[in-house]
Amino acid sequence: MIQKATFGAGCFWGVEQAFSKLGKTTVGYMGGEKENPTYEDVCTDQTGHVEVVQIKFDPSKVSYEKLLDLFWKIHDPTQLNRQGPDIGTQYKSIIFYHSKKQEMKALKSKKEIQNKFKDKITTQIKKASTFYKAEEYHQKYLQKHGAYVCGSHVGEL
Repeated sequence: MIQKATFGAGCFWGVEQAFSKLGKTTVGYMGGEKENPTYEDVCTDQTGHVEVVQIKFDPSKVSYEKLLDLFWKIHDPTQLNRQGPDIGTQYKSIIFYHSKKQEMKALKSKKEIQNKFKDKITTQIKKASTFYKAEEYHQKYLQKHGAYVCGSHVGEL
């Protein structure tokens, strides 16, 4: 049975690229107050939305734990509301869980990964809310354009 995982780890272009081999990815916005936000709305830092990647994955082929492991590797979870030069609440480190089981696994992985960081991990873990798909030009952006422009180190994978 196909499941969903949703992560925010900075600019969603690079995050999508990192997860694209593990499931069907879609970039979008989650966690805010405004219905059907646009990229421009989210960039105002006023809607409360986070740039996220939603992954539809087959747990018989890739485990949720493997997705969590990749999530921790592709960004700096100790940076609050930013990744590199990308600054704003839309770039926060966050795990949106879709089930109680995902919540428990996310909490456990955060506790375990904290031992690898000197600074406190700022990653939030919240129940998934409405996912708003980003505009089409954002989907598979790095695959289409072949350039790395996000601020985090995701492009180094």
